[in-house]
Amino acid sequence: MANIIPFEDPHRPALGGSDAADEHGVFATTRSAFDFRYIVAAVRSNLWLIAAIIAAAIGIAVVATMLQTPRYTASSTIQINDTSGRVLNQEDQQNESIGAGYDIDRFLKTQVDVLKSRGLALRVAQKLKLMNNPRFYASEEVPAPLAGTPPEALRRWVGSLLLGHMTVDLPRDSRIVTIRFESTDPQISADVANAYASEFIQSNLQRKYDSSAYARNFIGEQLAEAKQRVESSERALNDYSRQAGLIRTREAATGAGKNDSGGESGQSVTTASLLQLNQAANEATGRRIEAESRWRANSTGQLLSAPEVVGNGAIVALLSQKATVEAELNQERANHLAEYPTVRAKQAQLAALDRQIQTSAQQIRSSVRASYLAAADAEKNLARQVNLLKGATLGEQEKNVQYGLLAREAETNRQVYDGLLQRFKELNASAGISLSNVSIIDNAEVPGGPSSPNLLKNLMVALILGVGLAALTVFVKDQFDDSIRVPEDVEPKLGLPLLGVVPRSHSGEPDEALVDPKSPISEAYNSLRGSLLYSTVEGLPHVMLVTSAQPSEGKTTSSFAIASGFARMGKRVLLIDADLRRPSLHRRTGYDNERGLSTLLTSHEPIETAMQPSGQDYLSLLPSGPVPPSPTELLSTARIEEILQEAARRFEVVVIDSPPILGLADSPLMSALVDGVVFVVEADRSRRGSLKTALRRLRAMRPVMLGAVLTKFDPLKAGNRYSEYYGYEYYQYESSSSTKTA
Repeated sequence: MANIIPFEDPHRPALGGSDAADEHGVFATTRSAFDFRYIVAAVRSNLWLIAAIIAAAIGIAVVATMLQTPRYTASSTIQINDTSGRVLNQEDQQNESIGAGYDIDRFLKTQVDVLKSRGLALRVAQKLKLMNNPRFYASEEVPAPLAGTPPEALRRWVGSLLLGHMTVDLPRDSRIVTIRFESTDPQISADVANAYASEFIQSNLQRKYDSSAYARNFIGEQLAEAKQRVESSERALNDYSRQAGLIRTREAATGAGKNDSGGESGQSVTTASLLQLNQAANEATGRRIEAESRWRANSTGQLLSAPEVVGNGAIVALLSQKATVEAELNQERANHLAEYPTVRAKQAQLAALDRQIQTSAQQIRSSVRASYLAAADAEKNLARQVNLLKGATLGEQEKNVQYGLLAREAETNRQVYDGLLQRFKELNASAGISLSNVSIIDNAEVPGGPSSPNLLKNLMVALILGVGLAALTVFVKDQFDDSIRVPEDVEPKLGLPLLGVVPRSHSGEPDEALVDPKSPISEAYNSLRGSLLYSTVEGLPHVMLVTSAQPSEGKTTSSFAIASGFARMGKRVLLIDADLRRPSLHRRTGYDNERGLSTLLTSHEPIETAMQPSGQDYLSLLPSGPVPPSPTELLSTARIEEILQEAARRFEVVVIDSPPILGLADSPLMSALVDGVVFVVEADRSRRGSLKTALRRLRAMRPVMLGAVLTKFDPLKAGNRYSEYYGYEYYQYESSSSTKTA
């Protein structure tokens, strides 16, 4: 056998994930998903406990409801807008509304906090005169204050009472706020709810008025300071102007002389004169250039070809007249001699016209020259004056720098003063005429009936709490209980794979059911046999130990059924009864117990000397033999290992029926010498940690744990919907087949 040195159990869940092991190696596997069937099974098994807890919770709720004093709740509703209207300053109202639209939710929550503030509660108390109202204290079920109580302490107490029984409800995506107040007096509840609504509106208006008054006072103080600064700056400007001898024009004094670059134009008389003379000088230069051009055009060339002469109307008329006289003279010469009087008269007339033309042309040239000389003289005079004023202006520039600084300071102070004055006028005009952004939708009415205690509500709360407490109790109880009720409990609670489920026999002894190959018990053990064939990496374990935590869990029956099943497969099987304290295998087969395992342990006889036939092919039995005085000492010797090795050589499968684990050391000692351990668990057996204790002791020897077998499972008790391995209909096969046979 290769199992003398124990090794790790290949079926033991690996550490990590949803499995965890304690310090002794006992695993507690948590359920990874919501198991409805397991929950229903837990409810069915603890039905009376759950019913008792729920009934107790409902009973407590009924008693508490009967002992409570009826209370009345009145509610008023108001609408809160994100901005308030104004009679004046509509532009400010629009800007305020746009700005508030970015954070309306925060604004509404802020208003709700204002409703819950102590300041508003004190306003309500003062309006209704609650400090000295015994009816109010009676409605709050508190004693009236003693005489001589300080007013401040009285206000704090009344404010706490109001805040403690007032609730504010702001639904999502709504501007409608509901104010509720609860007390034992319906009239007090309605009065307080209405007072809260009205005082909230009044406090909003008062807060806005106080804010406006603060702004007016602040701006008034700033306005007085600005006025003093304007007066001081203008006085300093005038003093400096007088000292520097600067004469300012009216345009500069009114600030209208600012040019586009931000400087000052026309700041003094000298500067204004310079500008005027410079403009006149520029115009004189233009006139001189024009006159010079005319003179140059008329001073050269023939007199009568000058532009001024040619374009003159009188010259043109004289030339026309001359042409007429010349034509008449030519006609007279054609008819008369040169000495003829008419000819001589025309010649004299022509000569007079030439002289007149020359005289007029000469006068025109002289006038052009005179105009040129006058323009040149005017240009020189103006240029001289401009040069003089330039020197004076340059002298004033240093003075104008300081003057400009003082003038700009005075202008800035004047603008600040004008702005503050305008804002002060607007605040005075609009103070106190703001419209409230809060409006009352419904006033609170006197409640017609109490709002609490509500028996139905209290019963529902008690039912919910009772169900929760019952669920918690069942959960805690289940965590501390390692009882196996359904097959699904095996892996989570034991950390072992489930090899098979053996049902409880309702028709007789299990041995009788094993005789029938079609019985549910036979089918269950056949399924177990199939699981054992592939329970390890190498397949079927050569030597396996069958044990359990406590006696009478079906361990011996399972050992016999496993051995018999493998024998029917044609394998040579040896079944060993290793329970040296309460042996039972010899009683099942009808043999005496004079020789057996204890005989071999106390001698060196071969194994065949103690074996007994079973009456079944391929199956041999090794009874326990006479009960020794100290079984543990016999099993602790090396002889047991020799016996198992010899049995492993002679048989293909060796099944050992061992005693229970709790209180005995036999099974843990032998578990270290076998190829695998089958752990038998009785279904629905009351336990208090016995399974975990047994597994902890067994795993201390580090055996190979093949898995667990759930025996005596009753599907009728567990419920056909609570196990995915075996159903109610399947187990009806036994009774139905029995009925048909009968």
